[in-house]
Amino acid sequence: MSIPESTEPLDDEYRDTVEYCGRAFSKYSLEAGTYFAPVDEEEIERLELMHNVLSKVFDNRLIFPPMATPRSILDCGCGAANWAVEVAEQHPDCEVLGIDVSPHMLPDHPPRNLDFQIDDLNSRFTFPGNSFDLVHSQMVAGGIHASRWPSYVRDIYRVTKPGGWCQIVEMYLNAQSDNGRLTYDHALSKWSSRYLNTLSPRKNPRAALSMAGWMENAGFVDIESKLITLPMSAWSTESRDQRIGRANRENIKELLATAALYPLTEQTKMPMEEFEQLISRARDEAGDPSLKAYFPLYVFIGRKPGRR
Repeated sequence: MSIPESTEPLDDEYRDTVEYCGRAFSKYSLEAGTYFAPVDEEEIERLELMHNVLSKVFDNRLIFPPMATPRSILDCGCGAANWAVEVAEQHPDCEVLGIDVSPHMLPDHPPRNLDFQIDDLNSRFTFPGNSFDLVHSQMVAGGIHASRWPSYVRDIYRVTKPGGWCQIVEMYLNAQSDNGRLTYDHALSKWSSRYLNTLSPRKNPRAALSMAGWMENAGFVDIESKLITLPMSAWSTESRDQRIGRANRENIKELLATAALYPLTEQTKMPMEEFEQLISRARDEAGDPSLKAYFPLYVFIGRKPGRR
């Protein structure tokens, strides 16, 4: 493939894993404070669940900007590469590059037009400027350092071709409900508060709330943003949202445990018994249709001025 190379070689420090509470984590990510979720088969399965949920949310659309024939795409923080694999299959003449700090969840047999490189997104991009028609970034708030966000968006702008686009998707893991029944005393609210407070101030789990401003400051134009209510279960009266909530329930059940396991039990030293009780109650509440719980999901697109 002709996609430019990154500067980070895949050496042993990225391959090493450590076991914690029966789950496998990237040793490099934990030591660098980069990423605190597991990188094992269970997490690969959960990420596939989440990809399927998002496919329903986005009506099976992978690319939101108005571009018919992208020739080069960069997927930042590709994880298990569900999005990258599908977009490569849909656009066989496009060169797709997925980058992630962890090699552990990448597929063994990707499409021929999909390649992978190992990069920590907290380091400055070393790709040449004007390299990609589309830069995609999805669910990386748990890995990007808080101080890195403005320069991260500027890096995305720099490597996007004139006339090209960026597409950013982030979920704010702050459990919410619009009917007033979800209170601060609920386990789901306590989960959100403790998880978000543990990540701060090193991470910025609220990054989506500032994204449009960072994109504008970086130079993007034609910026569009959308806030989507992502139901945790099938509580909606609308059939489409019911299907989304039903599909999301299993993802949320696993997400509540995997996202918070290391941050709460290791970093804040929450006793395991207390953690398990919190997760059990939060799962029950997430599936309670009377609470109508959801996570806010934010979608952004922006164009780099110029002509492709």
